[in-house]
Amino acid sequence: MKVLVTGGLGFIGSHTVVQLIEDGMEIVIVDNLYNSKIDVLDRIESITKVRPTYYNADVTDKEEMEKIFAKENIDSIIHFAGYKAVGESCVKPLMYYRNNLDSTLTLLELMEEYHVNNMVFSSSATIYGLPDSVPLTESSPRKEATSPYGETKVMIERILEDVSKVHKEFNIAILRYFNPIGAHKSHLLGEDPNGLPNNLLPYINKVAVGLLPYVNVFGDDYDTPDGTGVRDYIHVVDLAKGHLLALRKLEKNCGLFVCNLGTGKGTSVLEIIHDFEVATGVKIPYKIGPRRLGDIATNYASTDLAKKELGFTCDFTVLDACKDGYDFQLAEEKRRSK
Repeated sequence: MKVLVTGGLGFIGSHTVVQLIEDGMEIVIVDNLYNSKIDVLDRIESITKVRPTYYNADVTDKEEMEKIFAKENIDSIIHFAGYKAVGESCVKPLMYYRNNLDSTLTLLELMEEYHVNNMVFSSSATIYGLPDSVPLTESSPRKEATSPYGETKVMIERILEDVSKVHKEFNIAILRYFNPIGAHKSHLLGEDPNGLPNNLLPYINKVAVGLLPYVNVFGDDYDTPDGTGVRDYIHVVDLAKGHLLALRKLEKNCGLFVCNLGTGKGTSVLEIIHDFEVATGVKIPYKIGPRRLGDIATNYASTDLAKKELGFTCDFTVLDACKDGYDFQLAEEKRRSK
């Protein structure tokens, strides 16, 4: 199977590419390096001994993408490419709507033209908005999202549903991620964003190695046990495995399939900081600040459907992910210092 992976040099994309190659699939990566680095391609090759085909292209550029579709005999698509920072989306909404919607529409039009019937879409638990209750199941109401980023995911899910009604030959898996953390055991792949990290764990990692002075905790007055936000943190290698299992399901012509990918357990910001300290032995200073625009109190998954339909279970704990992410950051700083 030849799989087009958009955003395949990013955090989740690169780990998924490794899983797919190790399963024997042929990979074509499209990534414009907006929030990724070209040396990830070398690292994927170092881990798998296979160098994926790579195109530096923007998925919103239909002319460039059509050249790729015409050249490569693509069987399936995993669509990661998109802007993903909740806070940034609140101040740059047009950028998020243009990029995230256009990239998906481009792929769907080319799927139709080139008879590519299978897609796994990278969605998000943000589509549940302010939840009535947790854990969140796939039948929990899909509400107005609390940020433009989340709203792009809501809109794209609706687009995929409408397209699936017309194109009965399409098999589309919508995977609603919770919070991916951790790194590959090789310490070659991990979350290393360009600029200041928007996500909690890479921020903690940079504090741990002395690149940042302390962790900003956005609010301690939420209705949670310790007042800080509660999320479902899943190891990125487990998340990558979920994409492989979703592709296998699409091969059975399942039509439209929607599934949460998480651990089924919520962990607060302060608990994550404590877990990180336990896993690494590094003390993490933090400061409590005001709430961040677009954040909610509690969000974690029910994983029953993933287990039933995909055979998906998590192999790693939050402690594993904290240790792996920190080890990656240490290795990254050593590589930079050479």
